[in-house]
Amino acid sequence: MKNVVTQEQYEKAKRLHPSNYYEAVLNAFVRPRWIGGNRFWYIREIRLEKGTGRQYVIVDAEQNTSQPAFDHARLAIHLSEFSGKKYSAETLPLGELVFTENGSAFQFEVGGTVWSCDLQEYSCKPIDHVSKPSMDELPSPDGKWVAFVYKHNLYVRSLENGKRIKLTRDGKAYYDYGTQPECRLSTVAERLENIKLPPVAIWSPDSKMLLTHQLDQRKVRAMHLIQSVSNGEAIRPVLHSYRYPLVGDQHVPLAELVICDLERQTTVRMAGEPLMASPVSPLTPGMQMAGWSSDSKQVYVARMSRDARSVDFSVVDPCSGEVCTLLREQSDTFLHQDLHNLGASNPNIRLLADGSFIWHSERDGWSHLYHCDGITGEIRNPITAGSWTVRRLMAVDEQQGWVYITGGGLEEGRDPYYQHLYRVRLDGTGLSLLTPEDAEHDVVFSPTMKFFVDTFSRVDLPPVSVLRSVDGSLIRELERADVELLLEMGYQLPERITVKARDGVTDLYGVLLRPFPFDPSRKYPVVDFIYGGPQIINTPKAFALDPSRSHDPLGGGQSLAQLGFIVLIVDGMGTPYRSKSFHDISNGKLEEAGGLLDHVTAVKQLAERYPYVDVERVGIWGSSGGGYASTRAILSFPEFYKVAVSACGNHDQRLYISAWGERYQGIYDPELYRAQDNASLAPNLAGKLLLVSGDMDENVHPSQTIRMADALIKADKDFDMLLLPNRHHGFSLDPYFIRRKWEYFVRHLLGAEPPWGNWQIHNP
Repeated sequence: MKNVVTQEQYEKAKRLHPSNYYEAVLNAFVRPRWIGGNRFWYIREIRLEKGTGRQYVIVDAEQNTSQPAFDHARLAIHLSEFSGKKYSAETLPLGELVFTENGSAFQFEVGGTVWSCDLQEYSCKPIDHVSKPSMDELPSPDGKWVAFVYKHNLYVRSLENGKRIKLTRDGKAYYDYGTQPECRLSTVAERLENIKLPPVAIWSPDSKMLLTHQLDQRKVRAMHLIQSVSNGEAIRPVLHSYRYPLVGDQHVPLAELVICDLERQTTVRMAGEPLMASPVSPLTPGMQMAGWSSDSKQVYVARMSRDARSVDFSVVDPCSGEVCTLLREQSDTFLHQDLHNLGASNPNIRLLADGSFIWHSERDGWSHLYHCDGITGEIRNPITAGSWTVRRLMAVDEQQGWVYITGGGLEEGRDPYYQHLYRVRLDGTGLSLLTPEDAEHDVVFSPTMKFFVDTFSRVDLPPVSVLRSVDGSLIRELERADVELLLEMGYQLPERITVKARDGVTDLYGVLLRPFPFDPSRKYPVVDFIYGGPQIINTPKAFALDPSRSHDPLGGGQSLAQLGFIVLIVDGMGTPYRSKSFHDISNGKLEEAGGLLDHVTAVKQLAERYPYVDVERVGIWGSSGGGYASTRAILSFPEFYKVAVSACGNHDQRLYISAWGERYQGIYDPELYRAQDNASLAPNLAGKLLLVSGDMDENVHPSQTIRMADALIKADKDFDMLLLPNRHHGFSLDPYFIRRKWEYFVRHLLGAEPPWGNWQIHNP
């Protein structure tokens, strides 16, 4: 009997596109904005007869109270009266609230106007002159200054009187201060949309100095994109050029660290060679990170070698620029990128006020923290130890001697990827669990370090947000996400699964989505959603909603399941957050990233476990590193994977950014890089392959896809190719791409014909 996909199934699949179902979930994310030390406000989403509304809530953690931040109805009346525009209590669009210290008044912005509201009289007055940071400015910790870049130099501006101070004077094109390397994800897109970024700089905690860099890209080779469909009436294609170093290039972006003193208006350059700079972190690439001691008296720098096999830890005198190297760590394989959380604001290293420092290392085979001497660099003691992983160094309470971390794998019987919050003494004693729920935890501390807000969830557990004391004791529940409408739309809670890796011993963790309605007597084809990079995992651990709405953690799995597929997401060996040996599988073998053999093994195990899994009809798709992996899969296992959709894949790391390939594959050597090139496997193609690229992809250049196509043509292989005009690197939520992806799997894996009609997905 021929498979049929109905119009009703397509309608359900469209309805379950993330851009449509995000609005069906309320209170999935509680974002506390702290007022002073122990109070905070957040937005509670409420269900209205038509649509949704919001309520502003203020919580006093000390008093354990929660109440509306103000009289919403009264404010709506007064704001409508003063502004001449009608507002309702349930839909006040106030944006960020700024309360006075005693809470008697607050400011908010509506329609581009900043208002001040007195909470006694509810008198609302527009404020004519408000000096606030813009998107391209970096505020100081005390809120009195902002830093910005203008004509290649770094400036600061007083938010109190508007005074501007020019901190550097010798900046010029491609040798400028506080800028990002052009080899980042969205350089050309930012130019076209006139997006300006805040400076690459770190304020000292006392707001008196700025740590920044003078970025040298003068000798970095250029990459070029041709915009075939230009904006407006222009017909002639437009050339866009940007500096982009490839694997093996002699010149890469270099960062010369500079400390700027606001009071003295001086700049001090750090002694020694510059650091390599890449787009990964706010300041320097990979593990090369810098920051301030808590007392603003020292700067620390972690300098990574180009091949990411060694790192030096140094302290810098901000007055003289003198450098003292305290520690060197070396490895035969790549060092863990989470030394600095891949660009997070709090690195996994910390320079303490007494001169000692906290160091992150996998020297014992697991990700852990060490307390080190600030004079000799020697390890005083491990702070954490054992067969589990420290994920993030969240905070250090130096007065009380506590270190707050997230970690996974310590709680027996739980998914080792779930991040729980712990605290431990600097001497390694007193380790205790602060977030007991069996789930992924997202934590925000109060400025006083007395409280934290914790939102916990799993793919099969909607988010719950609670307020806890810093010792982990529960103060109150704040919100439970409302997912009733989401479930009514047909959303299926993913099933958490565990399978064995290729070695038959190691547990792998993933999720499975089934069609709905589900018939266990049928055989369903499988779509494997993969990401083939060694730096992140692909399987969602929290409830699968992205706060930024920029991607779908399930890879479109809800929609594909509605069309009649089993959808699998699993993280194979060669990926992070387990042991170092688990991660090192991909060292020098980027073709192993994502664990393709583990994916094949996983599907076969699931077919034995579940008779409805059709091991004879398996497809795979992914984007970016997943584009590489999906093509690699259908070429490496042509008898297993029958269909692949490969979006913007970096099919050959020699044509990708140097900081990526050289870190994971190694310094360029023709033999070392030969095996990872997907083009070398082109003669193996037996199934159906769709290659997709955006013609304005400044991260993974479209030439990667074109070169892959060339190899397939030379091998006389049939394949399909889609070039999307004016799309950059991230188009996985693009409606046209999604429809084409659906139809490719429906036709070639399910063996059905999509229903006739325009099935363009609505993009709100």
